[in-house]
Amino acid sequence: MSDTAALAPQLQAYVQHVASERRLALRTVAIYTEGLQQLQVMAAQAGHDVLALQPPHIRRFVADLHAQGRHGRSIALWLSCWRGFFRWAAWQGWVERNPVEGIRAPKTAKPLPKALGVDEAVQLAAFVNPDADPWDEARDAAMTELLYSSGLRVSELAQLDVQAGSGLGWLDLQAGLVHVTGKGGKRRSVPVGSAAQRALQRWIDVRRSRFAAHWAEPALFVGTRGARITAQTIWLRLRQRSQQAGLPAAVHPHVLRHSFASHVLQSSGDLRAVQELLGHANIATTQIYTRLDFQHLAQAYDLAHPRARKKSE
Repeated sequence: MSDTAALAPQLQAYVQHVASERRLALRTVAIYTEGLQQLQVMAAQAGHDVLALQPPHIRRFVADLHAQGRHGRSIALWLSCWRGFFRWAAWQGWVERNPVEGIRAPKTAKPLPKALGVDEAVQLAAFVNPDADPWDEARDAAMTELLYSSGLRVSELAQLDVQAGSGLGWLDLQAGLVHVTGKGGKRRSVPVGSAAQRALQRWIDVRRSRFAAHWAEPALFVGTRGARITAQTIWLRLRQRSQQAGLPAAVHPHVLRHSFASHVLQSSGDLRAVQELLGHANIATTQIYTRLDFQHLAQAYDLAHPRARKKSE
């Protein structure tokens, strides 16, 4: 258990309660201890005993923590700890009301998704590994091209079949479409670009040649033993391929999904179309790419505009 010697007896008793009676994990107990220590320090600085604190005091503490640069999630975690303590203190008869009830942590802006630049995405999609096994090379190239071409989730890619059937998704190469089942069972059809179509045709030709004619595995992407490839394997293969292609950072499937969305939005400016292509139920989810697009434009401005560039020494 974390060191509680500096805590007031009531706070020590609560830490003992969550550790022994509620049986919280040691890491959680340590976080609770840290939160209670912070509460005790701020109460002392305000000239109050912890059990005498009122809602205005808690609001002031939250504002101070936020001003100090504390992350919203950290503040929310401490508020949860404080709320639990005062609820328990009320059961003990030490306080009449819980001063933390109804008080929320400041909202923290969601981080922008990571996306490749257009040149980096093309570099990865066009990469060819001459030393790789032809089976692995054809499959991994097709997966990479399709992820970037159509913005699929890794789970959607893994569940694709070679043709329509009882599965959750399939490739219609003749029509240049991929049909997938996304979150919430929502079905959508997404175009497949010409480069991805060529890579997929090469993979299908290799796929057919590996096993006997009676082989009937429906999965589009399979391993060397003929079983459907897993999402974890796709992650590992793409990570390895991005490193082999010389990209500065390892790439995972969702980076290609973000890159697809960002680059389509930059070219078209059609947020609704991007929403449909990604399969987002709410356009607010898609709007984060407008922030990413603006960030790209701002960087271009800083590099190109003569009144934005710093004077050279």
